[in-house]
Amino acid sequence: MKIKNNKWFIKVKKALHFITTVLMYSVCLIMILVFLAFVVNFIDKQYNLKSGENKKDLFSAYTIVSPSMVPSINVLDVVVTMRVNNPEDLKKGDIVTFNSTDYRYSGVRVTHRIYDIEKTSDGEYLFTTKGDNNNTPDSSRISFNEIYGRVLFRIPKIGYIQYYLSSILGWIAIIIVPAVMIIIYDIYKLIKTLRAPDGNSDNNKEIVTKNKNSKKKKESRFKK
Repeated sequence: MKIKNNKWFIKVKKALHFITTVLMYSVCLIMILVFLAFVVNFIDKQYNLKSGENKKDLFSAYTIVSPSMVPSINVLDVVVTMRVNNPEDLKKGDIVTFNSTDYRYSGVRVTHRIYDIEKTSDGEYLFTTKGDNNNTPDSSRISFNEIYGRVLFRIPKIGYIQYYLSSILGWIAIIIVPAVMIIIYDIYKLIKTLRAPDGNSDNNKEIVTKNKNSKKKKESRFKK
């Protein structure tokens, strides 16, 4: 029974270690990317201020909470956008994140595809947008100043990590429970070592074994 219990504990420990490691690396990777984006945006912002300009962030990231862009972008995907400096650089089919003036999303940052582009007599560009999963285009057009950036790429489902870590239940399930299980296992190992006969630990057993082997080698030499 003890051997079976030990095997079960080892399997549980390995599984928890694997899950915890993957989560920690994922969180660390996100933190590194966020830090790099912050540094690049800070440098870009300082340069723009010195030039007398107040531009939007060079890079941004947004978690998608609406199915309006399915299947191109799914709920809880994260999209990374890059600032566009000139309206001429945008074309039909580009996916952009913007401050919506549509009555359905008024005042909300939305990520939709450019459906149509119109240039007025004053030289101003107006963009009609549409979600891939919506039947009709957005009811109001947006100006270039309302666009935060064009989508460079998406990171599938990574928003789940943000969603669960921001909740108490997710924090407990992902961080607290694995940590507690590892601590319990380490305490179990410590108690088992202390209760071992003659107080010998695994290290002492290895030393005794080495001493026995060395004595056997010496005796064989004398016999020769």
